[in-house]
Amino acid sequence: MGMKTKIALGAVVGIVVIGAVSANSGDADGGSAGQGSSSASAEQQSGGTNADTRSDAEPADDKGGADGNAEDEGAEKASQAEQFKGFVQKNGTAAEKEAVSHVTKVQGADEQNDILDSANVYTDFTGGLMGEGTGPANLIASAFADWKQSDNGLVTVYDAEGELLGTGNF
Repeated sequence: MGMKTKIALGAVVGIVVIGAVSANSGDADGGSAGQGSSSASAEQQSGGTNADTRSDAEPADDKGGADGNAEDEGAEKASQAEQFKGFVQKNGTAAEKEAVSHVTKVQGADEQNDILDSANVYTDFTGGLMGEGTGPANLIASAFADWKQSDNGLVTVYDAEGELLGTGNF
């Protein structure tokens, strides 16, 4: 192979890899299925230490809840959106509380592996980037970063029609 052929082949492979990573991390409609399989394979490659630790810890919490601690059981059974809203109601500023009151759904917050964590937050705002939700989307992303921490996390905030409002690191 000539030098030009090797460079061209390397460029093509690089573009394919970047495209595959982008497709898996930014898919709003089918993201939960794609993220689950990619995070499962990433956990298998890293030895699965994070998933094993969490699965071992959850049954211990369930046993503690059966001893009469119903409040912990309710927190575990609440949806991710309700857990997020509860955290912000307890720890957030007035502006964050107002912004988070528009959250309708949270996906991907409980599946973290610190390699490429991606969470989606859906709101009832309308109008996409030009609408009323872009300012509150930044507050939502900031509050999410306070709620969840990751070495390499990205939270994406969407409006009611699935259009992008904003992103942030967590």
